[in-house]
Amino acid sequence: MSNNRKRVLIVLAHGFEEIEAITPIDLLRRSGLDVVVAGVDDKIIIGSHDISVTTDLLIDEAGIDYDAIVLPGGGKGAQNLSESWLVHEKLLMIANAGGLVASICASPAVVLGPSGLLNGHKAVCYPGSEVNTPDFEFGDERVCVDGNLITARAAGCASEFSLAIIEHLLDKEVRNKIASAIMHKE
Repeated sequence: MSNNRKRVLIVLAHGFEEIEAITPIDLLRRSGLDVVVAGVDDKIIIGSHDISVTTDLLIDEAGIDYDAIVLPGGGKGAQNLSESWLVHEKLLMIANAGGLVASICASPAVVLGPSGLLNGHKAVCYPGSEVNTPDFEFGDERVCVDGNLITARAAGCASEFSLAIIEHLLDKEVRNKIASAIMHKE
């Protein structure tokens, strides 16, 4: 790595929830984090509301040098993430290296549950998605921070989710500066 900025991998699959992807991409980049957006099957990924996003690279080109991984939700997007062995490989590499795992909406239940990354943690997910992980009891907070795991419930929590990631990777001062700049209501 040529600089000391923390690196974040955000992974998109077809059917992702746009707000849950674009909000973290935007706010994390505003905070000075080095954000890399990877597509699972293509460099141009189509979201759940037919918005196309051009990623920086494909997931198989992403390398392993990241401080965090972020997985947006969307029912179909989460399912497509879960079906990619490369997503699970990156998740486990980053988690096992002590990196942050952040997941929102259906992804905590659909992707993290089967990977075993929820074991021993508290987490939240989109209401109804918990059926994908029947042996885990999800909470009902909007955003849940438990060690190196941050989860959130839905698109309406995307700003809070992103700010929690910023605070975890940087500090509360940077988080508050970004929150103020976007007029985020506490």
